[in-house]
Amino acid sequence: MTGQQESGLPRMIRGTVVTQRRRCGKPNCHCTDGQALHESTVLSYSEAGRSRTLMLEPDQVDAVRAATARYRAALAEIEREGNTGLDALRTRRAAARRSGR
Repeated sequence: MTGQQESGLPRMIRGTVVTQRRRCGKPNCHCTDGQALHESTVLSYSEAGRSRTLMLEPDQVDAVRAATARYRAALAEIEREGNTGLDALRTRRAAARRSGR
C-alpha cells in the first residue's frame, strides 16, 4: 500500500484543519469593518519549531480532516503500546528486585 487514498491525498497527515478569518488589507473591501472577514480553510502544522499553514481546496477539506484524525488515532495507539511496554518493564524490574536478582 502506498499510503494514498482514492483522492490522491496521503492516508495520514500530521496537523490540524482550521478555518482562518482575516482582513485582506484593501481599504474598500467589506472586511475592513472587522465583522465580515475572509475565511479560508488551512492545514496547520509545525516544522522546525515554527507554525506553518497550507491552504486547502474546498474539495480537499474532508479528506484532509479524516487523514489528520487517522494520524492522531495512530499516534494514540503507539502511545498506548509504549505505555504498556513501559509498565511491563517496570513490573519485571520490580519482580527482579523482590527476588534478589
